[in-house]
Amino acid sequence: MIVGVCRVVLSLPGNDSLKGKRAVVRSILDRARSRFNVAAAEVDALDIHRRAVLGFAVVSNDARHVQSMVDKITAFVEQATEALLVDRHVELVHVGEEWHG
Repeated sequence: MIVGVCRVVLSLPGNDSLKGKRAVVRSILDRARSRFNVAAAEVDALDIHRRAVLGFAVVSNDARHVQSMVDKITAFVEQATEALLVDRHVELVHVGEEWHG
């Protein structure tokens, strides 16, 4: 099993309230969950109006598929007109590779 974890940092220029931030973040997370069937959440900078840190997790039996999904999710978030992607960190974790039943 391969678990892909992606941490994305977004800048929200012109946003002046937590309410506005939550609307942008909720929209991105809901659309990503719906489109890619991934786990997604806001994971840091919760009280900062103009910054959002989002986390996404993908699970598969194929590392290429996980990497492809993470790349597609990142491209999707980058195209969000409400926010600017300023950083991305990806890790692929191989879990239980030695056990063959």
